[in-house]
Amino acid sequence: MPELPEVESVRRSLLPLVRGRVVVDVVLYRRDVVIAPGDPVGGHARQRQRAGACPPRAVSSDDLLQNARITDILRRGKQMAIIAESGRALVVQLGMTGTLKRMNAGDAPDPRDAHTHAVWTMNSGARFGFHDPRRFGGLRVFRSHDELEAHWALLGPDALTITGEQLHSALAGCKRAIKGALLDQGVLAGVGNIYADESLFRSGINPRFRADRLSGAHAASLAASIREILTQAVSDGGSTLRDYADAEGKPGSYQSRHAVYGRGGLPCQTCGRTLATGLLAQRTTVWCRGCQPDRPRSAK
Repeated sequence: MPELPEVESVRRSLLPLVRGRVVVDVVLYRRDVVIAPGDPVGGHARQRQRAGACPPRAVSSDDLLQNARITDILRRGKQMAIIAESGRALVVQLGMTGTLKRMNAGDAPDPRDAHTHAVWTMNSGARFGFHDPRRFGGLRVFRSHDELEAHWALLGPDALTITGEQLHSALAGCKRAIKGALLDQGVLAGVGNIYADESLFRSGINPRFRADRLSGAHAASLAASIREILTQAVSDGGSTLRDYADAEGKPGSYQSRHAVYGRGGLPCQTCGRTLATGLLAQRTTVWCRGCQPDRPRSAK
């Protein structure tokens, strides 16, 4: 959390604020939320620094898009990229608790708020900040469109448009449980715990079933379920379980449609059987033993 629908909702709500506008000021409050060229592969956020070691080099304001005209915000899976007219890009990964939030034009971040890590001001006077209490998210600098595309090439197909053929191909040779495979962003970009559980339930596939044993027909059924659920979740602004909101502070409502996620021990809304709960790929997983048997039924 946030997953693809939440990230897409943030993207759509932020876009009118920045498209066609110029960034006139950037303030970075935490260097370690940024991965810049020359940084360690995973950045400095969780690197153990040796005593006496030189601190990370400063991030230039250009890297954070100061003086750049913003032409678009793109998304791939759970990542979004703020695109400058020059081709530079700043990828935002929200992680577990991150968001981009619009800020009132005259307000400075509360000095007691240690969770706002960067703030951008547009030539319209509008401001937005990157806010992430747990700091599993972050910002990544790319100095060209080619660099961004090379980075995104490491991700699997985008889940919002995944086809049965793409999914079946991505799962070939994958000996993990299908739930774990869906959570792997190199297999499928954008699905996390919520929408994996919901999609597997809708397609009648047990989350423990081995991924490479899924037939082409079942892969097509699962891909269709993923697309349908994500499309509806995007339409509903995502799922707000704790404090998620889009860039304008609006929460999502898709949580009211959850059939299995977070409902372990409750009756299945389809067959009435008690929903099972287990741990798969280190994530709590909920499914219905009646609707999702050990072996998938014949695909329709």
